[in-house]
Amino acid sequence: MTRRHLLAAFSALAARGLLRAGGAKLEHPDGSELVGKAAPPLRLTRWLNSPPLEIGHGDLRDKVVLLRWWTAGCPLCAATAPALIGFQQRYQSQGLRIVGVYHPKPDPGDVDLKSVKAAIAEKQFKFPVAVDADWSALKRWWLSTDRDFTSVSFLLDRRGVIRYVHPGGEFHEGNEGGFDTHATCNRDYHVIEGDIRRLVAQRA
Repeated sequence: MTRRHLLAAFSALAARGLLRAGGAKLEHPDGSELVGKAAPPLRLTRWLNSPPLEIGHGDLRDKVVLLRWWTAGCPLCAATAPALIGFQQRYQSQGLRIVGVYHPKPDPGDVDLKSVKAAIAEKQFKFPVAVDADWSALKRWWLSTDRDFTSVSFLLDRRGVIRYVHPGGEFHEGNEGGFDTHATCNRDYHVIEGDIRRLVAQRA
């Protein structure tokens, strides 16, 4: 492998959050310690494509829920968008609900709802999207410790228990990408879909 190829591979890993300063490795960067625990409340009041929702109530009661924190201008979020849309189309009738949670980057702050609406339209999201401007829900769900990404996804069963955590970055079908950098994305996509199938098959 040439030096140019090595640099390209290093850049790809860094962009995906797989390399950290000083080579430090987090104890639980993948959120595995959260699996099996009851999902915390969202407590978010600004919603698009839906009235306000809460885990275990209203349209989310007795449903399998896939939540994805995302932001505008993020290539990893854009790469994941088709997977969310596809899951909604295939499994909504079986009890799956997709919920997007928009958070500003790089830091919490004011959010222009017009810009969020434009980003939703660009990604063709038809599912509910909450606005987490101050990252309050993100901190409650995910950032109680250091993490590699903020674009985390949670899959909940019909009782509101966390059954899978995707720690961020992207997931999608297919392995396209130099140095097979998207093999993990493809693997995670199929793991999530397999868990969705299993969870929607379970009775409420």
